[in-house]
Amino acid sequence: MAYTAENWPITAALLQFPGTDASGRHVNDADASVWADVFQEVKDAGFANADLTDSWVRPGDLSKERLAEFKQSANEVGIGIPVISAIRRSVIHQQDWAENLAYSHRTIDAAAELGCEVVSFGLHQAITPEQQKQLWFWTVEGYKDPVGDKEAWNNAVSRIRELGRHAADAGILISLEMYEDTYLGTGDSSVQLVQDIGLDNVGLNPDLGNLIRVHRPIEDWRELVAKTLPYSNYWHMKNYIRDEDVARDSYIAMPAPMESGLINYREAFKFALSVGFQGILCVEHYGGDGLSVTASNQDYLRRHVLPKKDGYVLGKSKVAQGRQQPAAELAGAAK
Repeated sequence: MAYTAENWPITAALLQFPGTDASGRHVNDADASVWADVFQEVKDAGFANADLTDSWVRPGDLSKERLAEFKQSANEVGIGIPVISAIRRSVIHQQDWAENLAYSHRTIDAAAELGCEVVSFGLHQAITPEQQKQLWFWTVEGYKDPVGDKEAWNNAVSRIRELGRHAADAGILISLEMYEDTYLGTGDSSVQLVQDIGLDNVGLNPDLGNLIRVHRPIEDWRELVAKTLPYSNYWHMKNYIRDEDVARDSYIAMPAPMESGLINYREAFKFALSVGFQGILCVEHYGGDGLSVTASNQDYLRRHVLPKKDGYVLGKSKVAQGRQQPAAELAGAAK
């Protein structure tokens, strides 16, 4: 049976939770009660599932014993952890690609231990010092993948294919997060990368918000949806208010709740269903009380966007779709 608004698995991104404490200790080294406190806060916000964004805990760097503690913490709170999002560890980084590739393999192993369905990887790299000075880091340009560099492109294909085969052996989907100025930074390039990799379990994470927030001309979000959703198997969802004054070469974007921004997710999701999308959803938001905004985003999806009944016509995706069963009932998580 196809997913509906009642049971579609939605995860909360953990962008709001820092990877180090006030003393500078990494959260990987914290007591398990610290992990449980975060899971409880996410559950209290109304979520049945969390996306293990590795800007918080890095599951791929936990020992087997600590990974078991981590899994137990989530189980005791009663929250599902079906996805790991491993960010800013590009496998084509000029110096650190081998270390990043090894980390990515460890992350897949950790995902298997945790019972995850998806690992999301990207080609974006660390935020630059200049970006760190800004209120919103995307207002100035950061790292860019080399355009027209066949060797770099082929390295991306072969290294992600290697990860995809590892993941397939573990029964896990790989999703590639779209991000500005990388080989996953346009609709055409993203689709071409998936096609060149050529594995059924490797698809796209169409994080449209990453592409519409830049302060320069952008690809139309409807065209991005049309090109990328047939190849998508997981979805980071967020939105931005955007204003353009082309005559003055002025482009401004700021974070917004999903229902208020430029992207019409009601329209986008109808198309997603028509091309067979049944992936887990992840709601995100930058700034302010991000967890509360993501909770509102989840409510918006369930009330207005997701199908209410399972009798809808579902198209056929060009990549494999997972069938995650949430570890906690939605009704229970909302109490």
